[in-house]
Amino acid sequence: MRLLLVHPSALMYSEIFLRLEPLGLERVAGAARDAGHEVRVVDLQVMSREQLRKEVRSFRPEALGVSLNYLANIPEAIELAAAVKRTVPGCFVFFGGHSVSFVAEDVIRQAEGAVDAVVRGEGEPVMAPLLAAVQDGGDLADVPGIVTAEGRGPAPLMLHGIDAPLPARDLMRNRRRYFIGELDPCASIEFTRGCPWDCSFCSAWTFYGRSYRKASPEAAAADLASIREPNVFIVDDVAFIRPEHGDAVAAEVERRGIRKRYYLETRSDVLLRHPEVFDRWSRLGLCYMFLGMEAIDAEGLDLFRKRISPDENLRALQTARKLGIQVAINLIVDPAWDEERFRIVREFALAVPEIVHFTVMTPYPGTEIWHTESRRLTTRDYRLFDIQHAVVPTKLPLERFYEELVRTQAVINRKHLGLRTAFGAARVLGRNLLHGQTNFARMLWKFNKVYNPRRQIADHGRPVRYELPLPQHLDVADRRQLYVHTRGATQGAPGREAAD
Repeated sequence: MRLLLVHPSALMYSEIFLRLEPLGLERVAGAARDAGHEVRVVDLQVMSREQLRKEVRSFRPEALGVSLNYLANIPEAIELAAAVKRTVPGCFVFFGGHSVSFVAEDVIRQAEGAVDAVVRGEGEPVMAPLLAAVQDGGDLADVPGIVTAEGRGPAPLMLHGIDAPLPARDLMRNRRRYFIGELDPCASIEFTRGCPWDCSFCSAWTFYGRSYRKASPEAAAADLASIREPNVFIVDDVAFIRPEHGDAVAAEVERRGIRKRYYLETRSDVLLRHPEVFDRWSRLGLCYMFLGMEAIDAEGLDLFRKRISPDENLRALQTARKLGIQVAINLIVDPAWDEERFRIVREFALAVPEIVHFTVMTPYPGTEIWHTESRRLTTRDYRLFDIQHAVVPTKLPLERFYEELVRTQAVINRKHLGLRTAFGAARVLGRNLLHGQTNFARMLWKFNKVYNPRRQIADHGRPVRYELPLPQHLDVADRRQLYVHTRGATQGAPGREAAD
């Protein structure tokens, strides 16, 4: 059957710092194509709504799938689903992805018939049975992970291994529009999936049930060799948790003579335990590393249950410097911060050579803090749950909070784009422009337009049609109640590796 897959528009953060290849959607497309279906993909990060409308009119999809890894895209997706239903009556519309998995029933209800089903959990293993049921008129209630207006089907299936299906990268148009910082253009790849830690602000571990799976070194290197882009973002939640796996993939990359520049995410304690693995990858082209430090003091780290100390974070930064890897740090802005706290954080950010990014503490469905903080919500507008807006009470007046936030971000932005670094930025800019790449150049001049206190305040005043549901009360002492995936429901051979 004809399947159209859609990724929604870019969010506020993605307007400047990055625009990532939708790897998960590509893998879902690969699974559907492997099952014999005709598949097309539209990514609204790099394509217009008019291009989507033309695609719908010409392709006449029998099924439409929308990827919803971010809560803030849910209103857009519902409106898109209703428009496709009007254009192609009888088209089966389903949503899937990380964030919508935690609010599936509520989204079905809010869509008022525009959405036929929501896929909870991983999308790859459900594609074949779901599309077969739609095509043959089968019972959707028998499809694992499916939620309809009638209720839930069997538990979601989890892939036993992540070597297959291969991402259908060939279906993506405007691939040169994907980038992260100066790595322009940039593709994405997955070496591992899942996270065994249990940070209170994160839903990666609750989605995967604290499982952790690794691609085989041969499959990882083969996928990497197929990528045309010179830059690659390794999307693993925490890279190289198992040093032997990082070494094995590196060995395959060396054997094949693959040369790329890499950006990855990891934890400070993982870097400190296995610096030799990151050193090996730095020789292979690893030049950027994202460290989710989250806080600069022990109190903040304890609040987010990072299970790490400020001293370890600082030692990790020193280790990365010795390896010649540029680090981007993330700090979580607590809405309880006052002017003095913002000042202290600015001083820290200016004192270290690393790039510092900020995200606002946000209770998300699927996280522990959703169940402990959501009763304090000042808004339930999906669109504001983008880690750039405050959705719980701020100690400062809201407008003043945004002024301090943007001031802090602007100071750090100038640090990296000021006179001291102008020559380096110009060199990178010139190299990218020479190859026809303008993403990094556009980013440099968009900051003040995108990060603007007046814009953020105005976002709170927009009419709200779709709201997050209030959470069901759960005893978070039993964290398994938060899981989307549980043991026993896997696709493939038994014995998958998991961490408790």
